[in-house]
Amino acid sequence: MNVKLRQISEDHWEEVANIYRLGIQSKQATFETSVPTWEKWSSSKDLSSSFVLLDEDADRVIGWTAISKVSNRSVYQGVGEHSLYLHPDYQRKGYGKFLLVKLIEHSESSGYWTLQSGIFPENIASIQLHKSCGFREVGMREKIGKLDGVWRDVVLMERRSANKNFTE
Repeated sequence: MNVKLRQISEDHWEEVANIYRLGIQSKQATFETSVPTWEKWSSSKDLSSSFVLLDEDADRVIGWTAISKVSNRSVYQGVGEHSLYLHPDYQRKGYGKFLLVKLIEHSESSGYWTLQSGIFPENIASIQLHKSCGFREVGMREKIGKLDGVWRDVVLMERRSANKNFTE
């Protein structure tokens, strides 16, 4: 399969939204219960650091990743929270790692020195993927939110850049 990374745009939204909907339905990917509009979703993202992964042979989006800035305060400039979703047909085949590695590379060249993500502890595959890309478990945010009326925990994962320009 030939895959290609592209900056996310509204042209991709229908397929991105479908993959997001599948993640919502899994009850293991997000607290969200419905897919927002492109306008609402994109307004909270750094679109210059958000990408789709395309299967060129099938001419379809197979995954996406996006960064949101954690704060507008200058002290947190360079800290982003990311999301990564793959269509279920493409999971556990190396595409998630490919997408996360590319996101890390791009984010560091764009001034992000820390990436973080909140992952449900039951989502072991995602936790392992993040660890394989240099993320560490910072801690457990216990009963941080409700999903379908049930309190859920979230594992806070973080990756600090090894780029000395960010750490000295």
